[in-house]
Amino acid sequence: MLPFALGLSALGCGIGLGLIGYGAMQGMARQPEAIGKLQTAMLIALAFVELVFLLTVFVGAGAFKP
Repeated sequence: MLPFALGLSALGCGIGLGLIGYGAMQGMARQPEAIGKLQTAMLIALAFVELVFLLTVFVGAGAFKP
């Protein structure tokens, strides 16, 4: 069950990262003057999504008792 859960969390992370990048690119295309602010917000959001994934992997693997 653990490999399925970790795979599902990886899938969710990938979808989340893609949506964040998509939204940032849309915003940059609409308002080129705000690229600096959008990039900063995008990188912070990407870091949080990656953090949640890494916490899921390490806590999930640590809690697994064969």
